[in-house]
Amino acid sequence: MPSKTVSLFDLVPGKVILDHYRIVRPHRQSGMAATFEVKDTEEGARRELQVFPAGLFEGREQGNEFVRQMREWKGLATPVHAGVRELHVLDDGSVLIVSDFPPGQSLRSWLTENARMTPTDGLAFGIRLLEGMREIHEAGLVHGDIKPQTIYFVSGEERIVLVDGGVTSGLWGAKHMGTRTALIGTPYYAPLEQFGGDSPDVSSDLYNTATVLYELITGVLPWTGKSFLEVFQSKMQPVPSMSVRASGVEIAPDLEAAIAVCLSPQRKQRYLTAEEFLARLRAVEPV
Repeated sequence: MPSKTVSLFDLVPGKVILDHYRIVRPHRQSGMAATFEVKDTEEGARRELQVFPAGLFEGREQGNEFVRQMREWKGLATPVHAGVRELHVLDDGSVLIVSDFPPGQSLRSWLTENARMTPTDGLAFGIRLLEGMREIHEAGLVHGDIKPQTIYFVSGEERIVLVDGGVTSGLWGAKHMGTRTALIGTPYYAPLEQFGGDSPDVSSDLYNTATVLYELITGVLPWTGKSFLEVFQSKMQPVPSMSVRASGVEIAPDLEAAIAVCLSPQRKQRYLTAEEFLARLRAVEPV
């Protein structure tokens, strides 16, 4: 039987978790979970293990509710999201999620190395990303925290894989936060309404995506500020021109306009669906 508790001493290379996952190394940074590359000793495959500590939940019941909501992602049959394989709530209240290992590197890692993509490459990347988002939304799911850290790909290949799908909204629901509460997620990529307490939805996924595309093409975020309040105030203003933010880079006006629509501070002025955003990007004539 799998171990019914997990401690810091279990989360080191060489230790075996859940009877057949051997920890290889810490993998990526996650604000709410310790995340590791593990080897499935039964299948010989690389997997990813996320450990959500018991202290994140107010009792085992909340951990069970989080797992219940994450089961929807276990049934998601699409290559755009790293497949969820196992979900466990341990006796101490911690939650373990085992997923497929994401390919290549994160977009954040790529941006650190390369600064930005050309507008043409960024446009193509955005179209592939939104095609994946459309699949997720058509399945009735919301990712909830799209940002460069949760987007993985192999340079030169078509496939894009998202990680952490449903984690933000799952925690929101498990903690019974209702429809109004403090922001969960990353302030730079979250729409204004989430600052006021709205839970993640399709609109927030599209706003996240538009912010990522702005950063991908310009090399900088559209919003300024270091504190929560400064970022919030920045988002209340019209989105800054991409051409001004990316001096010396020629950006097609229709590409800039397509992205700017989804970054409006007014929710009702944005796209309603990933398909609508996709149609605007596909109509762009690259420079």
